[in-house]
Amino acid sequence: MIITSAALYLTLAMHASVPHQTPHHPRHLSHHRSTRHARLRRIVFWTPLRGSHESLLRQNLRTSEDELERIQDDTELEELTRNQILVDLPTNRYATVSSKLPQERRYCRPWTRDFIEDFGRDFYTEFKRPLQVTSAVRTVEVQHKLRRHNGNAAPESGETASPHLTGATIDIAKQGFNKKELKWARDYLLGLQNEGKVDVAEEFHQRVFHITVYKSYEVAEESVLVPETKN
Repeated sequence: MIITSAALYLTLAMHASVPHQTPHHPRHLSHHRSTRHARLRRIVFWTPLRGSHESLLRQNLRTSEDELERIQDDTELEELTRNQILVDLPTNRYATVSSKLPQERRYCRPWTRDFIEDFGRDFYTEFKRPLQVTSAVRTVEVQHKLRRHNGNAAPESGETASPHLTGATIDIAKQGFNKKELKWARDYLLGLQNEGKVDVAEEFHQRVFHITVYKSYEVAEESVLVPETKN
């Protein structure tokens, strides 16, 4: 199922222009509770790649423009993999796949695979160890089950549905990264995001980079590979 671009454009514009205001309700807290809550509020993880509602809207809009369907069930997933519309995740010296990821969900879009290979190769060149993919394609059925025990999971339908349902999105683990590796990865991903090739949300509960790769990444890669024709 492909969502309507016009509706997403309208929703994204509304969210971008109208600030969300929460009604103020005075609360009487004890000094102990107020102090404890203030301490908790100060624990804020900084990242230039923070996810947002607007980012999720944009990911749905861009994947819709790329004409990517939301994969409903295992039958549809099998058809897409059989026809090579979805391809295997790379497993080599540059990129590995988490053993927890089921075999039937170790697939992604071809341009997403290209991105993993590029990111993994560049990371390996710098730090001599591979990246690990922890999540890739999901079906609507899988996402529905996931939301039962993970309140942070995106819905399986609507304008903020999980882009994992299209096969264009992967999660890459950052657990175990030192400060230098984390800064390098953030800078690398931010550069691609600023070019409009990906959208990234750095997650702290799951400790992953959630990355949606757009079809324009594939186009950019092809333009680099094609030599200029001399007259």
